[in-house]
Amino acid sequence: MTMRGTVRNGVVVLDGDATLAEGTVVRVESVDASENIPTLYEQLQPIVGSVSGLPSDLAEQHTRPLRYLQSK
Repeated sequence: MTMRGTVRNGVVVLDGDATLAEGTVVRVESVDASENIPTLYEQLQPIVGSVSGLPSDLAEQHTRPLRYLQSK
C-alpha cells in the first residue's frame, strides 16, 4: 500500500483521511515535490472508451436500478 504525506514539525502527516494502525511498520521515501504524479484519469486513459455496446446516457442513469431497489 502506498500513501502520500508531508512532514510537518518533524512528523509525517498523511494526505486525506489515510490512517495506519498504531505500531504499523512503515518505509518512508522522500520524493521530489515537482514529481509529476499522474491523475486517476491519466492512469486509466488507456482503457477509457474501450467498452462498447453501453447506453449513451450510462453516466446519468447508472444508479437507476439502485434507486428502484431502494424504493421497494
